[in-house]
Amino acid sequence: MRRGAITQGSVLKALAEYDELGRDEFLEKYGFGEARSYVVVHNGREYDSKAIAGVAHQWDQGRALRPDEFSGGKEHAAAWLKREGFQVKAVKNPDWARDEIILACQLVMENRWKGLDAQDARVVELSGLLQLLPIHAEAERNEKFRNPNGVARKTFDIATRHPEYQGKPTNGGALDVAVLVEFLARPDEMTEVARLIRRGIAAGELQSLAPTEDEEFDDYSAPEGRLLMRRHQARERNKRLRKKKIASVIQRGGRLACEACGFDFEDVYGDRGAGYIECHHVVPLHEAGEGRTKLSDLALICANCHRMIHRRAPWPTPAELRASIERKHAADRRAAEAIARPRRAADEQMPNP
Repeated sequence: MRRGAITQGSVLKALAEYDELGRDEFLEKYGFGEARSYVVVHNGREYDSKAIAGVAHQWDQGRALRPDEFSGGKEHAAAWLKREGFQVKAVKNPDWARDEIILACQLVMENRWKGLDAQDARVVELSGLLQLLPIHAEAERNEKFRNPNGVARKTFDIATRHPEYQGKPTNGGALDVAVLVEFLARPDEMTEVARLIRRGIAAGELQSLAPTEDEEFDDYSAPEGRLLMRRHQARERNKRLRKKKIASVIQRGGRLACEACGFDFEDVYGDRGAGYIECHHVVPLHEAGEGRTKLSDLALICANCHRMIHRRAPWPTPAELRASIERKHAADRRAAEAIARPRRAADEQMPNP
């Protein structure tokens, strides 16, 4: 049986049976529970998306899928239904991303670390801004996505986690606390991050930076937010800047070797690797701002070291990563020498034949 091999016609048949039996009888008949993540919308009505997708299989594949054979999320039911042209929307809104919490935390800080009411003009303004952020897909949002009530609740989640707050904290997540701690530790830098996010959205710059296929960073590995990270990566991938950086190094008689580990693509791959190396934007995102990227802001590094730098925060500079590599090599040499030393001593004590 091929999971997901359904057609628009089979989905319409499942929807018709759902209407005929009613929700409770339809779900009970096929053993499904109520949708927890997504619903499919058809002719103004909402249907449990996982149940509809599973039942649709009986007309294309001979039997309905059981609930334990697939998921109702983006990888299975929701994706299959969208592929056939049906509207799928989220039952609940997505978790807050770091970018969103940074903007909310800045507002709470400006309000002397106190939460704000939903009617506050600043909350209403932030609600509108959050709805413009290109982080969460439309299908993941419902009609209450980042509305003033939700934004106000988030400000209290942050305010009640402040070290000086004496009462019981409201619900919140680890990311709320992490961002709060960063604002307390480096308020000027984090305020500048919030300003850059706001400015980038107002100018339309950040909205044009869609996520790339290899966007693997999460909210903990992108300390200043996904949107500034996308701009950071866009600068690193600027072919014109990369060519200029490589040309400047060659003109000075330098080698195209990784500044962290020394790897040289031409030495290893010959002509195929000649002239190739990646660029890393060394300047922190909150300092890079909207200004033009200078060649001195870029470092030449190999793909492996580039991945290691971006793997998690805080990001090391190429020099710091090189120092870490050298320490690792030194430790390995000491360990190898310690293992070899007893062997040499034993060899010296062996009588000559």
